[in-house]
Amino acid sequence: MLLNKRILLIISGGVAAYKSLELIRRLREQGADVRVIMTRAACEFITPLSVSSLAGGKVSLDLFDPGDEGEMGHIELSRDADLLVVAPATAHIMARMAAGLCDDLATTCLLATDKPVLLAPAMNMRMWQHRATRRNLETLTGDGIAFVGPDEGDMACGEFGPGRMAEPDDILKAVIAHFSDPADRPLAGRRVLVTAGPTHEPIDPVRYIANRSSGKQGYAIAAAAARAGARTMLVTGPSAEPRPAGVEVAEVRTADEMHAACLARLPCDVAIMAAAVADWKVVRASAGKIKKTPGKGPPALKLEANADILQAVGGAGANRPGLVVGFAAETGRVVENARAKLKSKGCDWILANDVSPRAGTFGGQDNQVTLVSGDGVEPWPRLSKRAVAERLVARIAEHVSRQVSAAE
Repeated sequence: MLLNKRILLIISGGVAAYKSLELIRRLREQGADVRVIMTRAACEFITPLSVSSLAGGKVSLDLFDPGDEGEMGHIELSRDADLLVVAPATAHIMARMAAGLCDDLATTCLLATDKPVLLAPAMNMRMWQHRATRRNLETLTGDGIAFVGPDEGDMACGEFGPGRMAEPDDILKAVIAHFSDPADRPLAGRRVLVTAGPTHEPIDPVRYIANRSSGKQGYAIAAAAARAGARTMLVTGPSAEPRPAGVEVAEVRTADEMHAACLARLPCDVAIMAAAVADWKVVRASAGKIKKTPGKGPPALKLEANADILQAVGGAGANRPGLVVGFAAETGRVVENARAKLKSKGCDWILANDVSPRAGTFGGQDNQVTLVSGDGVEPWPRLSKRAVAERLVARIAEHVSRQVSAAE
């Protein structure tokens, strides 16, 4: 699928550099011609000999190599490639790119290139969440740099959170998607936020309030948006679903955590709020397990309303997405309740789905939804959740395209 495509892989200095060895192998399996630059820090984690053996050619290390630079080697490297991939992209190299620095071979090639660039970030979770990194991310995105990942999970430092480099298969898929027909990537350059799954509101350390949402529909939507070329951010409550390829995933547990994660990812172009957020939470969760005492009845739980995430995103002012899509899971009066929700939440579209026992869709493989918008009501047939996701993303792409045409 990458036959005769020339990839310049830049490996910077992070623990995740070992994954780049597998990435080289996978790229070459698909027919790509892979040339590699390693930073000096990268050589502390993997050896140039290992890289050159897999890449089948010389690894470039120094900006001031007398042989290469006699012929302006950094210009040849940066211009000869069809795509530049930085994996891992550390916080350091992202900061240097955002500032336009070019003090080694890697950053000089990145500044000298006129070709597309794809970054696979990898760093400690606190570095990824630091305001400086978020500013650099916004700058690089504005410069047209594409991203794959990072994922959330266990870190080499022993912490858990966002910042893991995307797996080689996910980076490969992003590279293949880059070279696919533009008609297959109608959301390229767009930022899409998706929520999925339930939330768990703690009663005590072992009990919580939740619902039967599996997360399947939201995960399918995030995967479809990524396949359509969008930079997709998935904020998910607890779910057993596999992570969608090429999607930035933030795992949360409570509605408060989901609310904060969503607002932190604004502005974006489209928000699709598919999560089944708990409406209420316990005012004060117990620090210890609530014990059952013989002769006494169940404890009285005082509840309060959770933050309304859909309403917050729909009313985010200057940060409001251009299109806000909500979901309405109903057990009766489906369309009527969806119309009321459309008006009260400040969103543009509502996908209303019947989750009554007779429908049998809640947590299952299929869904039957009705699209409710200011333009009217559009019932959809019963479809697999993947088919619902593909249909929704196609409709969103059409809407975005019309907006662009109208602006022109």
